[in-house]
Amino acid sequence: MAVPEMIENRTFDEIAVGDTASVTRTLREEDIQLFALVSGDVNPAHLDADYAATDLFHRVIAHGMWGGGLISAVLGTELPGPGAIYLSQSLRFTRPVGLGDAITTSVTVTEKRSEHHVLLLDCRCVNQNGDEVITGQAEVRAPTEKIRLPRIALPDVRISDHDGYRKLIERTRADAAPPTAVAHPCSAAAITAAVDAAEAGLILPILVGPEARIRAAAEEAGKDISAYRIVPAAHSHAAATAAVALVRSGEAKLLMKGSLHTDELMSAVVSSSTGLRTERRISHAYLMDVPDHPTPLIITDAAINIEPSLEEKADIIRNAIDLAHVIGIESPKVAILSAVETVNPSMRSTLDAAALCKMADRGQISGGVLDGPLAFDNAISEAAAKEKGIVSPVAGKAEILVVPNLEAGNMLAKQLTFLGGADAAGVVLGARVPIVLTSRADSARTRLASCALAVLLARAATKASPGLPEGKALT
Repeated sequence: MAVPEMIENRTFDEIAVGDTASVTRTLREEDIQLFALVSGDVNPAHLDADYAATDLFHRVIAHGMWGGGLISAVLGTELPGPGAIYLSQSLRFTRPVGLGDAITTSVTVTEKRSEHHVLLLDCRCVNQNGDEVITGQAEVRAPTEKIRLPRIALPDVRISDHDGYRKLIERTRADAAPPTAVAHPCSAAAITAAVDAAEAGLILPILVGPEARIRAAAEEAGKDISAYRIVPAAHSHAAATAAVALVRSGEAKLLMKGSLHTDELMSAVVSSSTGLRTERRISHAYLMDVPDHPTPLIITDAAINIEPSLEEKADIIRNAIDLAHVIGIESPKVAILSAVETVNPSMRSTLDAAALCKMADRGQISGGVLDGPLAFDNAISEAAAKEKGIVSPVAGKAEILVVPNLEAGNMLAKQLTFLGGADAAGVVLGARVPIVLTSRADSARTRLASCALAVLLARAATKASPGLPEGKALT
């Protein structure tokens, strides 16, 4: 059993003038973010790299009181330590502290006052080059009783900085926003999703549906739609058909779900004569940015195929691999999930996984590295894979997670979103154009990220969005 780390004070009588203590800490981006969160100080000099580059120091710097907090840490944990009462503190900031700077904070006792057991201490913070960054003086009431306790373990704090979301949005800025047929945007939530995406420069919406209801929804949402084309359609089924027709004619480059049911829209999409089908099975994929996970995760299928067959799973994987290529993953690692990591004849998902891997070995599925069956833990955790003795280029490093059925995928994606704090973008693949399926429960960030992902797919010549002639590449 591990011996807990202890924290012990020095009482007033144990302390002599000249006594000193110090700690060293390196400034990380997370430190700045957490300090801003706790203090409410969101000065862009600390949080916005673009702004900071134009500021006095031309780089992101720490809040001044972050260094002051280091002094407090030495006083509260080292000298005098537990039981100390902070009375006053003067600070002079002589140099900025930047990301990666290792700051050594020292306090030295300069005076003892017997009345009320008060100490005066010189305080000094220096960086890794020995340059002073903060100087000052502290006045502290020292403890008179000895205290020795286990050091309290700090909570595990996860920061979701939405960096993946920002990068996804930035990648869509290069070209003009594609015309997007929005089917039946007749609720405040649907019209808000379309207009917000337009205002973000992602899409140029064409609003398809009953005009009176669209305008009423816009008024309810407080959105100005005067700049956008409206294509009248009597009801939701007609709106789905008309929106698909706009794509087929080339007037729209994307298709977006409004306030109609998903099956209404997809019925128009999969129509054999007037729809948007290709040689591929249509499938849905979530691109997820999970806090603390080093790479994006693609989860498929969580919205379209309820109980996909082996052949359908092969297309689901091909679509997901194409999506991975579009977002910059050259050879994605594909984990075919089950509840176990061994083939069990009683579990169809394990048999499908084995067959899909053999299909990949024979070149029937290309562009990625497949392995399965894998349980979720050993698909995304190298430690879990090692514990199970699994040797695989995919285990612990998966970038695409292929679920056994829609229920598993839907629950996994929503657990990561609502419990894990993940950012998500959803898109339908395998049709002539990418299709944005959002729901009322989706956050504004999810809706915008889904549009951004669809835009990237529309610009790429992949079979996952085969609206362009096959073989023509967009970069």
